[in-house]
Amino acid sequence: MKTLTDPHGRSFSYLRLSITDICNYRCQYCLPDGYQKGESTRFLSADEIENLVGALAGLGLWKVRLTGGEPTVRKDFAEIAARVSSVPGISRVAATTNGYKLAENAHLWRNAGISAINVSVDSLDRRRFADITGHDHLNKVMDGIKAAQDAGFEKIKVNTVLLRGVNDHELGAFLAWIRSEAISIRFIELMETGSNKEYFTRHHIRGQEIGDQLKALGWSEMAREPGAGPAQEFQHADYQGQIGIIAPYSKDFCNTCNRLRVTATGNLRLCLFGNGGHSLRHLLRHRDQREELQATVAGLLLQKAPTHLLHFHQTGTTPHLAALGG
Repeated sequence: MKTLTDPHGRSFSYLRLSITDICNYRCQYCLPDGYQKGESTRFLSADEIENLVGALAGLGLWKVRLTGGEPTVRKDFAEIAARVSSVPGISRVAATTNGYKLAENAHLWRNAGISAINVSVDSLDRRRFADITGHDHLNKVMDGIKAAQDAGFEKIKVNTVLLRGVNDHELGAFLAWIRSEAISIRFIELMETGSNKEYFTRHHIRGQEIGDQLKALGWSEMAREPGAGPAQEFQHADYQGQIGIIAPYSKDFCNTCNRLRVTATGNLRLCLFGNGGHSLRHLLRHRDQREELQATVAGLLLQKAPTHLLHFHQTGTTPHLAALGG
């Protein structure tokens, strides 16, 4: 089978596919003023998505994560998940959600073929959660996580953006939660984007600070699983859950990059913080375009840079993370 590689020795088996840039939350670090509708946008259809995934699966890609914006605002979310999970060669379909629809849809989405789900929970304090997201939904989201457990998702992860002076003191509360719950908490470094520079300066905290606290508490680092993302994983014998730290400002973060990113309108982004994208949409209309699509993606990967330039405050053309799913 053909495989997707770049000039830096990295292979790509994982697609992060945004299916909408619409989000119903107003997170301080991403969309503090809420989603602003621009020009009329037609997002990729379920047919186009299936054609895209089918072509990439033919190049060795086996994992797809559906993201947004908030992907579940699409009425055909379950259909998209079912169609992606039925593509030959795709063995894992995951989704990232803010969880506002999870409680009532967990079984539906699990039956549609989603086996892993990431839920955003930036605070375990109800008032602070509302302040960060713009919605008093903590109880609803926590009910959704319980529903996901009942529905039998193979992996349930919680995404928590680290915010200095806002939630960085909540490590103890998160650890108490996962002492008896088989959930993986992902602490994610706040990333600078085109629209949050001042907020980033005030609230950025390095993931290493949390990692050092975990080690002092007896947590040990785990080996990376095949196809895993860049998270540094920790475990502790006294805890059912695990901790992951995603630290894009750490040394050599990009060395393990294994993912492609495609926007909700069909643009291939070679890096989350790169300059611009490459439209694939004209190659997603028919299945008989598969070979041309494969050749196009393989050729574009030859242009992939060895690393992002976040350390130099070069954030590319990503205005906010809702535009590309993080």
